[in-house]
Amino acid sequence: MLTDAFATLHPYLTSLAIGLLIGLERERTPSAKAGLRTFSLVALAGAIGAMMSSRTGEPWMLGAGLLVMGGMMVAAHFRNDGDDDPGTTTIAAVVVCYGLGAMVWYGMEQLAVTLAILVTALLYFKPELRGVSRSLTRRDLVSILQFAVLSFVILPILPNRDFGPYDALNPYQIWWMVVLISGLSLAGYAALRIAGQKHGSLLTGLFGGIASSTATTLAFSRHGRDDPGLLDMAALVILMANVVVLIRLLVLVMVLTPSLLTPAAILFTTGTVAGMGMLWLLWRRLGRQADTPVLDMKNPTEIRAALTFGLLYAAVLFASAWLTDLVGSQGVYVVALVSGLTDVDAITLSSLRLFGLGGLQAHQVITAILLAALANLVFKGGLVYAIGGRELARRVLPGMAMVAAGLIAGWWLA
Repeated sequence: MLTDAFATLHPYLTSLAIGLLIGLERERTPSAKAGLRTFSLVALAGAIGAMMSSRTGEPWMLGAGLLVMGGMMVAAHFRNDGDDDPGTTTIAAVVVCYGLGAMVWYGMEQLAVTLAILVTALLYFKPELRGVSRSLTRRDLVSILQFAVLSFVILPILPNRDFGPYDALNPYQIWWMVVLISGLSLAGYAALRIAGQKHGSLLTGLFGGIASSTATTLAFSRHGRDDPGLLDMAALVILMANVVVLIRLLVLVMVLTPSLLTPAAILFTTGTVAGMGMLWLLWRRLGRQADTPVLDMKNPTEIRAALTFGLLYAAVLFASAWLTDLVGSQGVYVVALVSGLTDVDAITLSSLRLFGLGGLQAHQVITAILLAALANLVFKGGLVYAIGGRELARRVLPGMAMVAAGLIAGWWLA
């Protein structure tokens, strides 16, 4: 009997809990037009409205309740207009709270509770969100909008089927990789804008490696050349950025091909550990953090850059499939060495794609990624020597050599 009573009350109690959660946050805001009691009653009203609509077969009753709640809040706002806060956030929260209460009745309890927590967090972190939005530059907003175009405008309209020789080219899959790489770059760019320049060389190397290790290597090679006092710091940032690339590649494998996670983890972990040893030595040599020069990153989601990466990825994918069919696994290894000189992401993604299609075996994928990573390290080491000079190269190249040795050891173990 008690169990049956609780089951009957359960949706209403859950609705009340949702209202209390959101109302607790609003209660902290003096200018809010509603608090604990109001939000609890609104959520309960949503559950009751949904119940009445369901039991009577009259869906208009739920909508009528929403209009009544919204109208009451608007009326309360106009009756109490003595402060500068328009109260629109609280009104919107009331409407959402009513809908969450209705969702509980219709069996979407888990989703309603999750949304309630997210709404509460959104309301609570108003100062932080306002600070972030005010710090955004025009280029930051353009980057966000362009990423939205890449993800939500272009991607959904592309056909998700294979084309071309060897069925190697899938427009949807190719663009999904563009979105994935652009998203990682945007995340690194955002982190660098928010915190990277304030917290020293290690974070700059970390976020720079997520956004673009090549750009980071170029920029700090120039800093090391222009100011000999920055040589140790520049070496630390460059090596950190190139170690982060390995972690970034591991994340790609984990997301796209979990079945390869074990050999990939061995490969990248040994390379990362070897690089971390050299980073620790550079950190001890550097001592206290110096002022880190600003790393001027380009727009990470520019449409032209996205198209360039998409074409590169498609070309690598086709070349890998063609050469693999022509001369066996040695073909993809040649592509890995050549493409890895400028971009290790494209060959990694294309190898994972071919593995998913059955065109490559696991050890062939790991070998291709290894060759691309080694070629990339050689290319960036050349950049350091050519741009930064001999003194910077003397600090950076041993670390890159250790990373390469760690990768080779990991490949042998895997």
